[in-house]
Amino acid sequence: MPYKHICAFCGREIEPGTGKMYVMSDGRVFYFCSSKCQKNMLKLHRVPRKVRWTEAYRKEKKIRLHLLERREHEAKNTGSAKA
Repeated sequence: MPYKHICAFCGREIEPGTGKMYVMSDGRVFYFCSSKCQKNMLKLHRVPRKVRWTEAYRKEKKIRLHLLERREHEAKNTGSAKA
């Protein structure tokens, strides 16, 4: 059974028989689902957490929103306790 790889930049699953495998001179292997992902990572040196359409961005945004909600909730609770 063929193995499904995950794109090194956007985090999507790559179907068997598609995508590109890039091997760096130090031996690290990157799998890319498209040339768009490959160029963003290797040529433009973009960080996946800062590009809106990647899974890493969505994951970090979800964590940030959760922390903001928690801070607001704690602020409301401590504010009402003092009064």
